Amino acid sequence: MEPILLLVHTEADGALAKPALEAFAAALALGGPVTVGLIGREVQYAAAQMEGAAARILAVTGDAFAEPRYATDAAAAEALCRAAGAPLVLAAATSRWARALPGVASRLNGRIDTHGTRIALHNGVPAVTRWFYRQRMEGVLTRAERPWFVLLEAGCAAPYAGLAGETACPTMIDVAVPATRTTVQGVAAPPAGQDTIRPDARLLFVAGAGWTKKQADGAVHVGEAEQLIRGFLDASGASLGGSKSLVDLSGEGQAVLPFMTHLNQIGQTGATPRHPKGLSTCCHGEEPHVVGWRFITERRAVNLDPNCGWARGKADVVYVADAFAVIRKLNELLAAFSHRRMSLNAGGNTRAESPF
Repeated sequence: MEPILLLVHTEADGALAKPALEAFAAALALGGPVTVGLIGREVQYAAAQMEGAAARILAVTGDAFAEPRYATDAAAAEALCRAAGAPLVLAAATSRWARALPGVASRLNGRIDTHGTRIALHNGVPAVTRWFYRQRMEGVLTRAERPWFVLLEAGCAAPYAGLAGETACPTMIDVAVPATRTTVQGVAAPPAGQDTIRPDARLLFVAGAGWTKKQADGAVHVGEAEQLIRGFLDASGASLGGSKSLVDLSGEGQAVLPFMTHLNQIGQTGATPRHPKGLSTCCHGEEPHVVGWRFITERRAVNLDPNCGWARGKADVVYVADAFAVIRKLNELLAAFSHRRMSLNAGGNTRAESPF
């Protein structure tokens, strides 16, 4: 197996995010020597996390490389690639690498493939699995050109969980900081608990356009729908997804859920999240939505129509019921669960529990 370079950027606290550890595990599984290229303000802790399994560790450090920026990220990645000399370069498909690495591949006269969902040896050579045609067709591809850059999607492998070293001595690579036209002023993020997209959540909750339509009494209850969905997300810690029909309603002058944006959209024109469990409500469940659920392990749906698409082999369980009533009852149960957990903790019982 040819040598591998894994490019990794550290987080604000100097540690590695889950996608980076997943990409590291995927690189190790190929069987070749893995060189790790670290970028960040401080990399000692991240280097210690990988020291036991990496053949060697290279690093580019400094304040200029702490924040995501194309010019500095591309310069650092290029220097690491030249220092490592590896023909195969892997990285997690974070927004930072997705922006910078195509340019690096061009500088090195290499090739790049994105959205890889798996990399493994096929007839003795590395092969990347990815989806085509709006995720309806799976393809396996190899390349003769080198260097070959591959961006691996989150969930491609179980995160690396080896023992961290006590000390790490990465080889520092000097990089002249390129001229930049941007200055990072800070990070704008929702207040804690107000975000609705949670990649690490155990449950994906998907809302369809039925939440904004007329209900059994002939009236629209968007306000109640917002309250119920928000309450469920807060109590369960679930991540929120939406059908295209729901997120498009704002452009049609119809009542909308104010916290739902196109970033929440899943399906053939949206995201394909990976969560252990999923609950769909008010979605008809046909192919566009099912594509977005391809990697959900356990799929359940709530719909008033017993003949909806979800009932035809696309969900593990279908509840033929009113979504308003179901989520209202779930919120009551979650509130009781939360109260019971707090009571147990107050009594000295620290056993971890989860409703999911």
